[in-house]
Amino acid sequence: MSGGVQRPTRRYAYETDGSAIYSESFRRIRQGADLAAFTPEEAQVAVRMIHAAGDLDLPRHIAFHPGLVAAARSALRDGAPIFVDANMIKSGITRKRLPADNEVRCLLRDQQATALAEEWGTTRSAAAVSLWGDDLEGALVAIGNAPTALFHLLELIAGGGPRPAAIIGVPVGFVGSAESKQALADSDTGVPWLVVHGHRGGSAMAASAVNALASESEL
Repeated sequence: MSGGVQRPTRRYAYETDGSAIYSESFRRIRQGADLAAFTPEEAQVAVRMIHAAGDLDLPRHIAFHPGLVAAARSALRDGAPIFVDANMIKSGITRKRLPADNEVRCLLRDQQATALAEEWGTTRSAAAVSLWGDDLEGALVAIGNAPTALFHLLELIAGGGPRPAAIIGVPVGFVGSAESKQALADSDTGVPWLVVHGHRGGSAMAASAVNALASESEL
């Protein structure tokens, strides 16, 4: 007993070692998921995304630009910031995996984002993208929630704005989600991308992709 807290009687047989749970989870994913379409580096990212989603069918929907892994890892090693569209993604990124103590920024709650969203008739998530400013140049972007943010980012780049080093585009949902990810995959910006086609996505999936790219260590 520690600090007056008593452990309940153990009634079930289950693994309690965190590292063992991770290792066995990744082993089962590699055994059960079809990763044949990916390079070894891409497969490492896909495995962590599958783990976050709990979905062995996910590889059928994941698509990588061929330069995504190299571009993202190079940017992170060089100390580039990570821009995200939701604080849940920021919370899900494991700081000890970041190779250069990279800053993770989410400006969704910035008052200027609210003002711009009202002025432009768009979402705060989209307006916040314009607040990333020149620091977006060479950064890693991870969008997991708002299709409007991904569309806005593509419009910003197409208009001559700063170009990130790589874009993880996995917004979840049923309105604009599939379309925004297809637009990213079809874009001619030259910026490497990662998408999950269709309605799947979300904060956990976006954060897991960043975590996999941040460190080649599986655990």
